[in-house]
Amino acid sequence: MNAHALNEELTVDSLLASAIARTNGLSHFGDDNYRESLQALLDALSTEAGLSSTGLQMLQERLVGQLVNRLVIEDYLVRYPHITQIEIDDPLVIVGLPRTGTTMLQRTLAVDPRFHSAAWWETRFPAPLADETLAVPAKRIAQAKAEVELMAQVIPQILAIHPLDAMLCDEEFMLMEHSFMCAMDAYVNVPSYTRWLDQQDQRPVYTQLKKMLQFLQWQKAQRGEPAGQRWLLKAPQHLHTLHLLLDVFPKAQVILTHREPAQTIPSMASMAHTLWQMYSDNPDPKAAGEQWNSRMARGIRHTLQVRDQQPAERFLDIHFADTVNQPMAVLEKIYAFANLPFTYKARADAQKWLGQNGREKRASHDYSLERFGLNEAQMTEDYKEYRARHLSAHH
Repeated sequence: MNAHALNEELTVDSLLASAIARTNGLSHFGDDNYRESLQALLDALSTEAGLSSTGLQMLQERLVGQLVNRLVIEDYLVRYPHITQIEIDDPLVIVGLPRTGTTMLQRTLAVDPRFHSAAWWETRFPAPLADETLAVPAKRIAQAKAEVELMAQVIPQILAIHPLDAMLCDEEFMLMEHSFMCAMDAYVNVPSYTRWLDQQDQRPVYTQLKKMLQFLQWQKAQRGEPAGQRWLLKAPQHLHTLHLLLDVFPKAQVILTHREPAQTIPSMASMAHTLWQMYSDNPDPKAAGEQWNSRMARGIRHTLQVRDQQPAERFLDIHFADTVNQPMAVLEKIYAFANLPFTYKARADAQKWLGQNGREKRASHDYSLERFGLNEAQMTEDYKEYRARHLSAHH
């Protein structure tokens, strides 16, 4: 796909116009810097991403869809202004590199109705579609299930890394993307956009996320779901912007999950590279390795820094080996940390869930550092401080 054709097809104005047309003329997208962020993204897409024509169409569809969601949500907030009064200031947030047991922890905790969490279908389709009621989001659920099935056919290797299920809780990453200030490098190689992001105040990621969580919580109430006491969140993305998460959610508590990076980075690079192949013709695995390693090393450094400036009791460390080998003991710690009684019912429900969804039911997923242009010496260099603080004492 040559850059010139892309520039003509994909402009901020054309994307906004498409979204407005699809929502019968709604026109308020919200008040953050979405235009500027979209522009920075489009500039990088046209010069760096090497999009295939299918990739271009898919990405265009994704961006228009996100703009449509913003329009619909802003419209609901005008009509039901009390949505923005819903208090969400104390989520329990699981933050760690992918492959460190975060999905298992989140899904086990989510069985407890005292937590609000968002299922994959809710993060993918946070706003009601034109022809469905608030009480019965059947169309969104059906679309989400179809999409997950398609992914299982087209990119089965993704499911070994991150088991997708439209109905189970998942990361809030797709909600955060609505700010257009989120790691697009999960889908395409856009290093200049990533560099641009690092210079920006990414607060809109979190103001947008909070607004969307309020909207999701309000919709849950419309569906008659029991009210939880606090939100349960999880995304590796927070490693880069933990200071903002803690600022926008002032009573948030953070569970940090730990595992040797050499065992997780190649797997992430592989996942990114696999996704890149959906959008681009010949993405370079070494570029994926370099990029994901440098991003994750940077995110971990940021998190260690933020942590040093915060009261110690805001954080709980959980090691991957413990999550796998003694999950009930880990949950015991988490409930104590979250100040929630670990009731008989919560225990029994967690045990039942773990019995049915243990780790061993998944395909293993091993890749060498070298395939992605990485090596042990570089890992030693990049993760020296992290290993010393979080891995050396723990066997």
